[in-house]
Amino acid sequence: MLAKAVVGIPDRDDLLFEPKWDGFRCIVFKDGDDIVLGSRNERPLTRYFPEMLEPIREQFPDRCVVDGELIVETNDHLDFEALQQRIHPAESRVNMLAEKTPAQFVAFDLLGVDDRDVRPEPFSARRALLEQHFGNLSSPLHLTSVTADHDVAAEWFRVFEGAGLDGLIAKPIDDPYVENKRTQLKVKHIRSADAVVAGFRWHKDGEGVGSLLLGLHNDDGNLQHVGVAASFTKKRRSELVDELDELVEGAFEVHPWREWADAQAHREGRMPGAQNRWSAKKDHSWVPLRIERVVEVKYGSTLNGRFREVTKVLRWRPDKTPAECTFDQLDEPVPVGLSTVLK
Repeated sequence: MLAKAVVGIPDRDDLLFEPKWDGFRCIVFKDGDDIVLGSRNERPLTRYFPEMLEPIREQFPDRCVVDGELIVETNDHLDFEALQQRIHPAESRVNMLAEKTPAQFVAFDLLGVDDRDVRPEPFSARRALLEQHFGNLSSPLHLTSVTADHDVAAEWFRVFEGAGLDGLIAKPIDDPYVENKRTQLKVKHIRSADAVVAGFRWHKDGEGVGSLLLGLHNDDGNLQHVGVAASFTKKRRSELVDELDELVEGAFEVHPWREWADAQAHREGRMPGAQNRWSAKKDHSWVPLRIERVVEVKYGSTLNGRFREVTKVLRWRPDKTPAECTFDQLDEPVPVGLSTVLK
């Protein structure tokens, strides 16, 4: 099942609210000792998380299909970067990371148990079965909390962000399990910030600007890459080519990120053009721009000094200078332990 974004907590009486976990979506298939961990896009996850197999064998029903999230915790806080590192081709590194940064699994829906296909049943019935069969899980396996109380949901939305969660999921209690349809709702934190436009990437079709590379100045005055802005219409992609053209000439020679064009630099850190294991075939080359233009972007949350997701452009800010684009404008949540959320 999928969820569509809404603004604000829906004022409806037919919803159950859950914390929105920041991890890898995962469906667990268990048939006796046979276990398969599948991702949302059908990429196999089993080999990357060997430490999950024995707890699932011991604690899950003999035959079941369970929807949930794989998460990694560091210092009592969700750590998505550490989770991403778990996807590695080398078996030796997979086993090492399984010990160093072990995963946990949070169950939040049920597709089948024993020989019973429960997808046609309403979520209220599926949730009752989850509590019946998975109510006594112990770490690293968990059953997510739910509430029908709007005040409790609002408190979760405010507090749980401090543990690395990124909002709420609202599930209609009468809905069946419907694959690939956005019948659920997600409520995420929305904020804005002014950022330097330091470069761009061409769209995948080769026509127009696909994304803008964003930067913020740290306390030392250095411009750090913090993410990208994208999701432009075809018309807007073409317009951006003209708007940014005057910033291309002479940009590379004076650009604060010019050393990132070095292939060795890509291997040593997260650079604007660096690849990751989920998108190794994508073209991550980029065009440097002179550091002159500022844009206001909408974002949801940050992670280790970067925008957690792709941002969206709200407007150009000709009244702002690049030097004014600093990290101190970012709204950071009050820290709270992940153990508080799991309880």
